[in-house]
Amino acid sequence: MRSIAALVCGLVFGLGLLVSGMTDPRRVLGFLDVAGHWNPALGVVMVVALAVALPAFAVATRRSRALLGGPMVLSGASRIDRRLLAGACVFGVGWGLAGLCPGPAVVLVLTLRKGAWVFVLAMLGGMAAFELWQRATRRD
Repeated sequence: MRSIAALVCGLVFGLGLLVSGMTDPRRVLGFLDVAGHWNPALGVVMVVALAVALPAFAVATRRSRALLGGPMVLSGASRIDRRLLAGACVFGVGWGLAGLCPGPAVVLVLTLRKGAWVFVLAMLGGMAAFELWQRATRRD
């Protein structure tokens, strides 16, 4: 049942990305072009997403179990550190260069667009490189 719920949630998320136009790198880059031909569409999508997510998180913080019975696991992290800032910078640079972030890129892979495949393969390569670096620098 959890796998089906995860699949449905992923499909709804992907459909939302498609319907909102957030799988179009030109629209995303238009939002980031504040000094040129700025397109506020992504900002509207973010505000609506927050309006949906904030009440859901408020409910989730008061629960010990998820709707399907598993434990409710929410991050307790609240510190802004170098690692968080570095990750945000890398994410932002990639987003600004490609006009894509992981969610829309995965949706676009299903449309067989070459650029999306390149992005996802580069993303997976970066994730693998990070894991190797973490293992090599971990102090046990």
